[in-house]
Amino acid sequence: MADISPWILAARKWLPVEGGALDLAAGGGRHTLFLKDIGLDVVAVDIDTSSLAGEEFEGVEVITADLEGEAWPFSEEAFSVILISNYLWRPHFSEIRKSLKPGGLVIWDTFAVGNEVYGRPSNPNFLLTEGELLDAFSGFQILDYAHGYVDKPGPAMRQSIICRKPD
Repeated sequence: MADISPWILAARKWLPVEGGALDLAAGGGRHTLFLKDIGLDVVAVDIDTSSLAGEEFEGVEVITADLEGEAWPFSEEAFSVILISNYLWRPHFSEIRKSLKPGGLVIWDTFAVGNEVYGRPSNPNFLLTEGELLDAFSGFQILDYAHGYVDKPGPAMRQSIICRKPD
């Protein structure tokens, strides 16, 4: 399993020790386990959840869903934390905002324009423009934000945000 994103690790200081967390587009589950180990009640969703079936995922609610082809599967104010890593589907910006409880956190770490120099993704549909997450979460308290080159976990252009929904 891949290492936890350095951005996600740095967000640890803001994470609650209880409540519901959504790992959106969970992939292999590295961040799912990170949230679970903190003590959060985790829901992991992805189109392919076969990697989320091991013993270490006991207690995690795993949902198989095509996030880009099906309706948003979560209710309003369902989660205290929504974590997204290496995934972007702009139509869900408003759904993510709605599914977060007041005072809840969004932690997002994904690729940005300029990443095409370093490899995939290179399609602009999957690359954030500068300040795009700031715009998407305007009205939220911005706890941390970054946009630019990173060398870990590999050379890439990334945009990342940690923000809190107003109470």
